[in-house]
Amino acid sequence: MILSDKDIKKQINDGKIIIDPLFPNAIQPASVDLHLGADFLVFKTANAVCIDPREKIDELMEKHKIDDNKQFILHPGEFALGMLYEIVGVPNNMVGRLEGKSSLGRIGLIIHATAGYLDPGNKLKMTLELHNISSLPIKLYYKMPIAQMSFTPLSSMADNPYGESALGSKYYGAMKPQASQYHKNFTKNNEWIDFKPARKTAVKKVEPIAEVVTKAKPVKKVTKKVAPKRAAKKTAKKKR
Repeated sequence: MILSDKDIKKQINDGKIIIDPLFPNAIQPASVDLHLGADFLVFKTANAVCIDPREKIDELMEKHKIDDNKQFILHPGEFALGMLYEIVGVPNNMVGRLEGKSSLGRIGLIIHATAGYLDPGNKLKMTLELHNISSLPIKLYYKMPIAQMSFTPLSSMADNPYGESALGSKYYGAMKPQASQYHKNFTKNNEWIDFKPARKTAVKKVEPIAEVVTKAKPVKKVTKKVAPKRAAKKTAKKKR
């Protein structure tokens, strides 16, 4: 179930959904419009050979900042990390879904590749994975409407909301774009490296039950003998 505008307003007023600041007319029929922040991270491709997710990649990225008088140009095929202007947050029994604006999609701007999910209990300025798939550069303006978020309640409270130490949450409460922290999967909570699934007990093959087929006796074809018609007696008429 997706929250309607009426329920979104109620959740915001009750302090359960956080949108800070909330722009005028930002609440749509089933979502809230969100805006582009000032900070960006882009890859420095000059000295990079490849991206190794096992290694820290902060040094491969450089910071850019925009304001009311300075825009960010995203060139064709280019990828950059941006950030929302608003702080967004949801309670432990809800998720937020971040989607792009259809009008921006029509000019070839993708606002997230995978990170469109606001986990239960998280509160941050969400990172945008910006990608220009058009054939022309796209100019991005500070505080322009860039995305929309809808909200879906969970079936129950999450036992371990985002940010719990046991989860190893990497981006909890982020207020600036962060380069990928995937390398931490190799140094923290890395049980997956040595994880070996328990050996499954071999299932004994069950032989199929033989079907008892009763061979039907061939039906003897009975040919009904038709008695030959008696020849009509010829009555000889004696001439008198």
